[in-house]
Amino acid sequence: MRLLERTNDGEFSLTKDFGDDIPRYAILSHTWGADIEEVTFRDLMDGTGKNKAGYDKIRFCGEQARRDSLQYFWIDTCCIDKSNNNELAEAINSMFRWYHNTTKCYVYLSDVPRAAIGINDQSTQLPWEPALRKSRWFTRGWTLQELIAPTSIEFFSKDWELLGDKKSLEQHICEITGIPAKALQGIALSDFSVAERLSWAENRETTRKEDKAYSLLGIFNVYIPLIYGEGRENARSFGLIVRMLRVCWTDSIRLPKH
Repeated sequence: MRLLERTNDGEFSLTKDFGDDIPRYAILSHTWGADIEEVTFRDLMDGTGKNKAGYDKIRFCGEQARRDSLQYFWIDTCCIDKSNNNELAEAINSMFRWYHNTTKCYVYLSDVPRAAIGINDQSTQLPWEPALRKSRWFTRGWTLQELIAPTSIEFFSKDWELLGDKKSLEQHICEITGIPAKALQGIALSDFSVAERLSWAENRETTRKEDKAYSLLGIFNVYIPLIYGEGRENARSFGLIVRMLRVCWTDSIRLPKH
């Protein structure tokens, strides 16, 4: 696992791969902007990308980690060399574990403003709650495991202001996602049926069709090779997941055949 750290001049640089000796770290969960907006691994290696919109997320995560006394942090856009197929495969298969092992997870909600409360506002609903319920973050495939895996999650508005944490927003999260509170509280996912876990991802979307399958690896605790370019419906990877589920869990539902 390769991390980011703040340099003496206040900028950020990539560390070596720590292997199994990984220090305490923070992690960012977010929705990606356009490819040209996000800072990549190559940008950081070349010392470029500071003019991209996504660099603000690096600054935010680094500063928040510093406030939490954490030297290191991880962001998926730039800490993985996606041109290296082996590294990409290892990262995707390790993603759930990385989010689970993080000291702090910061969720950046780019479409949720923290509106001020009017002096005469008598509503019991906080002004940002409607935007929270409609946030794109709750509709993406990869953010399912990023919600379930970490123990400590804090949610931030588009203006980098704290909205609450996993515990204080638990009721809202359960209502938005349909995920039971016990799953958010760290109970073993094997205690939930295959059908129920699949239902959590049913209405979520991914940019690449294959990622509809890959984003479930941690939810079902399976490890498979990655095969991009075949699509979700015909993905051999998805078929592998289904077959492994049939072997590993006895369940009353009828799983789709591939």
